[in-house]
Amino acid sequence: MKPVRLCLLSAVLLTPDALAQTYVVGVEDLPFAPHYSLDDAGQYRGFAREVLDAFAAYSGVSLSYKALPVDQLLPALQRGEIDFKYPDSPHWAGTQKAGMAMHYSQAVVDYVDGVLVAPQRQGQTLESIHRLAMVQGWTPRGYEQAIDSGQVQLSYSEDLRQMIRQALKQETDGAYFNVVVATHYLDNIRARPGALVFDPKLPHTRGSFHLSSLHHPQLIARFDRFLAQRSEQVAALKASYRVEANLDSEYMGVEQWKVDFLERQKAKAGAQAPASSAR
Repeated sequence: MKPVRLCLLSAVLLTPDALAQTYVVGVEDLPFAPHYSLDDAGQYRGFAREVLDAFAAYSGVSLSYKALPVDQLLPALQRGEIDFKYPDSPHWAGTQKAGMAMHYSQAVVDYVDGVLVAPQRQGQTLESIHRLAMVQGWTPRGYEQAIDSGQVQLSYSEDLRQMIRQALKQETDGAYFNVVVATHYLDNIRARPGALVFDPKLPHTRGSFHLSSLHHPQLIARFDRFLAQRSEQVAALKASYRVEANLDSEYMGVEQWKVDFLERQKAKAGAQAPASSAR
């Protein structure tokens, strides 16, 4: 019986999950705080890192992070150089993913992409936008028809810093980007809070970031269980990093101190308004 037990033990030890305890997550090599970024030492940081590290601790696996240019992540996944891609979405890169049996997790975090404008321009119509700042590789959803007709011209930048600079210098009528990320940059890095504001009246897109994989559906399912069972932990991380800050309010992406200030101003104006006469 002893050899039988050894064979059974060998079979358990040689399962794919047991052999592959360390998995490589392909991540985007770009500054996208507070969601994610690379520090000066090249280490992956931010909300995404904390969520994925928490999942690793929960599931008993080890994760390493490989930062690549955005357009190299999907090919790396196809070649087996990375096990997972984050962020990803079933709605992205449909042509490139044709024929690929992709597996996606439940939504990790929601986002809004839209146009930030100078405060005095907020509330204007799409017809007022003639030149739009963009980061290379981004697609301005909702503006395709205006671009095709020639009404809107795109001005591409290499990165967020350059794009924001264009909009601040009024070289363009606005800047299209992730609202929370652009606002975080203005508030915390450029130190120009409120210099550009999201305009909800202009076309914008809502979506979610997911974790994806080609060959590890069992770990995607385990990640979904983590999101469900540790929902309070994930919610606390979202609140700490403000990755979903005011996504469902008129103050989308605005720092909380400024939201509080604007609400106080609104309440003060309401209290000072003359009461309407009774009918």
